[in-house]
Amino acid sequence: MNRTIRDGQSGVNKGMGKVMQLQQTVKKSYSFEGKGLHTGRIAKMTINPAPVDTGIVFRRTDIGEEATVAALAENVSNTARSTTISSGEVSVSTIEHVLSALTGMGVDNACIEIDNVEVPILDGSAKPYIDAIWKDGFEQQDAPRRYIEIKETIEVRNEEKGSLVRIEPADEFLYDIKIDFNSRVLGVQHAQWDPSVVYAEEIGVCRTFVFFHEIEFLFNNNLVKGGDVDNAIVIVEHPVTDAQIQNMSRLFNVPALGVREDGYLSNLVLRFPNECARHKLLDLIGDLRLCGGFLKAKVTAEKAGHGINTTAAKAVRKTL
Repeated sequence: MNRTIRDGQSGVNKGMGKVMQLQQTVKKSYSFEGKGLHTGRIAKMTINPAPVDTGIVFRRTDIGEEATVAALAENVSNTARSTTISSGEVSVSTIEHVLSALTGMGVDNACIEIDNVEVPILDGSAKPYIDAIWKDGFEQQDAPRRYIEIKETIEVRNEEKGSLVRIEPADEFLYDIKIDFNSRVLGVQHAQWDPSVVYAEEIGVCRTFVFFHEIEFLFNNNLVKGGDVDNAIVIVEHPVTDAQIQNMSRLFNVPALGVREDGYLSNLVLRFPNECARHKLLDLIGDLRLCGGFLKAKVTAEKAGHGINTTAAKAVRKTL
């Protein structure tokens, strides 16, 4: 893979002694199909090329040709366990992974068609989008990229949760995140994204995670209907019985699972020791795309989640 050109850096036009980044879109349409993590509903989603200055727009094909909602912070309608945007009767949920993928790969404009309410969870990361789109490169467009530049520091805090998102003026993007769930298994983890980090190889491939005790609660309350052992890292924070493990295997309809010595369920092998922090960074990148473009700023986040991420994006939008 080309570290310089494809990781959100393509579309560069040099002239008059300056470097100008051009907008770009995908070269063709790419379709994905799978179940939604929370609804369990099967959806088919297609990422299509879009004209200059479109940004990212979702179209609900099951509702109608004009059933669209733009990926902008003012359209956020729910942040419970994922990010949902709405416009009138049109809603699309769990949009953060596809927004992150398009941002990390440097896609300015795309129209995303979907025939149900929730984006498919696929493998729990942005990897399926990267695997499909990355190899083809991108279509440069005849207009400069519209960067979002911050003039003054924006800081959002949630004192109850101890969470923070700070966005500061900078000459180029830098995202830095720390996660701390007071977990003996996870510990305190850090992850970072800047122009030296290849999003497609080091961030986009990182999967979502959940604690074992949360899964039991969610299943018992008829939530995460689309969850399975192929799309989530499962952290076993507290001692569990053989009966609990057997029940989990039965819920997921898989052969007997176990608990590894490092405290993770045996369903997956970690791609990075700090994969969980990297996934939270993936989410942060996707949520902050709701600012309406590419942030040229230093972003610092602690104990962040969809609620505070999108609140920060709204705060940025108000300054524009």
